[in-house]
Amino acid sequence: MRLFLFALLAALHPILAHAACDGRDLRQDMTPEARAELNAATSQMAYPEGNHWIAQKDNTVLHLIGTLHVNDPRMGPVVERLAPTLSEADAFYFEITQSDMSAFEQDLAKDFSPVLINSGPTLIDLMSDEDWAVISKALSARGIPGWMAAKLRPWFLSMILGMPPCMLQVPDADRGMDARLTELAEAAGKPQYSLEQIEDLIAIFDSHTLEEQVQSLVRMVDAFDAGDDHMATMASAYFEEKHAEILQFAKIYGREASGLAPDVFAQEWAAFEDQLLVQRNNNWMETILTIENQTAVIAVGAGHLGGDHGLLQQLERAGYQLSRAQF
Repeated sequence: MRLFLFALLAALHPILAHAACDGRDLRQDMTPEARAELNAATSQMAYPEGNHWIAQKDNTVLHLIGTLHVNDPRMGPVVERLAPTLSEADAFYFEITQSDMSAFEQDLAKDFSPVLINSGPTLIDLMSDEDWAVISKALSARGIPGWMAAKLRPWFLSMILGMPPCMLQVPDADRGMDARLTELAEAAGKPQYSLEQIEDLIAIFDSHTLEEQVQSLVRMVDAFDAGDDHMATMASAYFEEKHAEILQFAKIYGREASGLAPDVFAQEWAAFEDQLLVQRNNNWMETILTIENQTAVIAVGAGHLGGDHGLLQQLERAGYQLSRAQF
């Protein structure tokens, strides 16, 4: 979906103020208590580290690659190291292939309704003047005028606002690890398959009422100005191959920024994990477990690898032997 957002924002407002992404790793600012909580949480997780794992069962070999969806020059050497091995695979599986993404973008250009509030009150009617002023200012920095933003679904705006404006000025910003592995698959002439469709994701987002989506959007207000830092934090943890820290840091930061009571936040976080990680992982596993007697690359967001419901743990339960490999 991030790839689609880059295309959409460029189309809506191709000329934006130039800004460099110069964020800092927010983990450096954690209190000793927060850092201890982070370490304790990740130490209890299954497979908390490693961006390249090999799962093998009989004659089936799966290379699981944890990805980062946005571009970073550090990815170049990584792909060079992976290329000789991955190019020999029989097939590549992505969350959503580039071809499926392009098809969705073309459909959306004809019919924008999937991301619009098509009837009833707009966002201006559903939040306070103060909250709308902050949100519309943040969207303006990303090339989205207020009159248009008022009719966009809150979950869609949340995704846009999660992307710092500076990313729109990064050359080939959407050429993340997924895109680079797509290039590798194409160069090797390997078939590519999607583990899900964008419509599946939209259905998940739309399962929440408009009012619930607005509440979540408003809670993000204080995080908008720290977008560069959040991106830098995520990238730093990714190249350290500490994918569990990405999610656990987001949980700790989100709890403090939300203003919610700890028990209420815990419920909301659990619902977030269930919908965007657990359910999707379970759905993907149905496809992954049909791969037999071949070598395949499974390239998905790094956050989907670890944890009790992560792909690695589920493959272990299914009888695969797992080993960490060079990244």
